[in-house]
Amino acid sequence: MIQNDPSPSRFARFLPALILPLLAACATSGGAVAAGSGNPAVTVGIIGLNDFHGALEPPRTGVLVPADTASGAKPVPAGGAAFLASAVDSARGQYRYSVTVAAGDMTGASQISSSLFLDEPAVGVLNRIGLDFTAVGNHEFDSGTEELLRKQKGGCAQFTAQKPCQVEPFGGAKYRYLSASTRRADGTTLFPATGIKTFGKGRRAVKVGFIGLTLKGTPSLVSPEGINGLTFGDEADTINAEVPRLRAAGADVVVVLIHEGGYTSGKPNPSGCESLTGPIKGILDRLAPGVDVVISGHTHWAYVCDYATINPRQPILLTSAGVSGQLLTDITLEVDPLAGRVVSKRARNVIVQSDPYQSPRGPVEEAKELPRFSARPDVAAYVGKYRDAANAYAMRPVGKLSGPADRAPSAGFPNQGGPEGNLIADAQLAATAGAGAQIAFMNPFGIRKPIAPEPDGSVNFGAIYAAQPFNNTLMTQSMTGAELKAVIEQGFDDDGPKQVLTPSAGFTYAIDLTRPIGDRVISMTLNGAPIDPAATYRVTTNSFLAGGGDSFSLFNRQRDAVVGISDLAALEGWLKAVPPRVVPIEDRVKRVGG
Repeated sequence: MIQNDPSPSRFARFLPALILPLLAACATSGGAVAAGSGNPAVTVGIIGLNDFHGALEPPRTGVLVPADTASGAKPVPAGGAAFLASAVDSARGQYRYSVTVAAGDMTGASQISSSLFLDEPAVGVLNRIGLDFTAVGNHEFDSGTEELLRKQKGGCAQFTAQKPCQVEPFGGAKYRYLSASTRRADGTTLFPATGIKTFGKGRRAVKVGFIGLTLKGTPSLVSPEGINGLTFGDEADTINAEVPRLRAAGADVVVVLIHEGGYTSGKPNPSGCESLTGPIKGILDRLAPGVDVVISGHTHWAYVCDYATINPRQPILLTSAGVSGQLLTDITLEVDPLAGRVVSKRARNVIVQSDPYQSPRGPVEEAKELPRFSARPDVAAYVGKYRDAANAYAMRPVGKLSGPADRAPSAGFPNQGGPEGNLIADAQLAATAGAGAQIAFMNPFGIRKPIAPEPDGSVNFGAIYAAQPFNNTLMTQSMTGAELKAVIEQGFDDDGPKQVLTPSAGFTYAIDLTRPIGDRVISMTLNGAPIDPAATYRVTTNSFLAGGGDSFSLFNRQRDAVVGISDLAALEGWLKAVPPRVVPIEDRVKRVGG
């Protein structure tokens, strides 16, 4: 099963990190720090995380900081579970009272050392870090509802093709999942909607309430069978319904953990909020009074926003900490326990600087002007156990490539598959020839990492798994030429980000974005011949797309469908067949007009 974020290549683009002077806190204030006559405020620290994605080891994608270079920036090594654990400990150590929370996608689309084991080690890491609450993100549903429930409860019941508890018994998450907007058919929430953490005693006790929820668009991001019977409600409506309940339960502070987010622009600044855009704005603008802090995710961006400067009616502190545990958000609240309100709030994103490494573009060295964290020994040992268990499988050679395959933008489209998408589509076409396939398509958000061969061209299983970590099968179905046009058009409508379906060799199409929605595909050809709207063609996609994923709902007809092998088996077979396999670099999609 699969679900994909609308931001797959932001591992190196989410613009996190400035030198220490620019890691200044973003602060909002609701009054003086003093809380009542002679009764000082109570300080509460919140450590915010999001989109960890089972990144047990440093992701080696670098966090950008300003530098005197031609690009004006340099990468800083960051991330890795053992380093994240130390960074959380450091942030937590500033406070007498603190809580550690997350905004979802802590599992799913994970590194092979976690995903091979159904993300049991990712849960184990978060237990050791001391996570208290997390929202459920779309990727938490990667392996279906029952498997997600097992992650909370523990045990070794098998709900997927992969066998659980391969390394050790699984005790489940010690933290609580929250899912206020995700409901079963009987109206109950899949997990609790809210949670409360209490600090102190008596009149000076402070209660911090949390609402956790995922984006309402989750059904278009996951395989339908994995969420059968669930509904995903409107985010703002859900929050507005829960705030009064938390306040009635005595919450002095309301914090929203939401798996939806935004983007900023301008110079790299993880604690900045320049030109905020994205779905989170529409949600915040609709909130009723009562929310103090919103910790967001999903977009893999890093920001800290005093939202009152954007909408004066919404004095909310909005944060996000990028992706893969490369940053954490350090939030400080001053709370008047007698008045039951926040009197000031501030936050900063902290880079989880880890060990230097060698990238394909050269060394990524320590930034001495930034804090450096050591690997926490217990977490490092735990990660090492799973890394060793995965290595034998991951290092298995699967073939050779003529060079790197990546999603480098071409033809003026930001969300497209590039040479890597071409390679995958070609592999899937070849693997389903027996089902009559004439065309194959790959969705860009299903490609998670470039495939970089060794110097001799060798590619191992770990590399192709990192590129496609969703364990999809292939499906070949019949579609008319008119249906082909309609489904390609769905990538260029106004429902979510525009995205280019990458076709297999022999199929090309052209797009004109100046034309009206639904009429932007101006040509389609197969082996040089125009596509006949009335003719029938055999078309292959992965099972996620065939289920209508990534908003390509028109693939869900599944007429005369034949289920094939896994997407990984298809790619492995394609690489083995002709060593080295030449990376197809041609543009199969053309952009004309504006």
